[in-house]
Amino acid sequence: MRATLDGIGQLEQRLGALLRAGISASTLVLVAGLALWMAQPDRPLSTTLLQAGLFMLMGTPIVRVVVSLAGYVRMRDWLFVATTAAVLVELGLGILSALRR
Repeated sequence: MRATLDGIGQLEQRLGALLRAGISASTLVLVAGLALWMAQPDRPLSTTLLQAGLFMLMGTPIVRVVVSLAGYVRMRDWLFVATTAAVLVELGLGILSALRR
């Protein structure tokens, strides 16, 4: 069974909201970390906030792929399930490869 246009539209709205939320949250954390770093550069909390903001920013597209996969499974669009699962596997292998270095 193929995904309906209505289902795809709802998924796209969810994904748009997810991306906006991820970007907004990471921006707030990065701004807080940068402001704290500018006030007191030696404070470990500033470094932690900056790192957390960057991880949130990098993690947002990965979460998008996971939500897309769940949406396509719900719509029973198996071609997109397979494609999105392949993208998720590639992202995972890329992360594992980077962590091993």
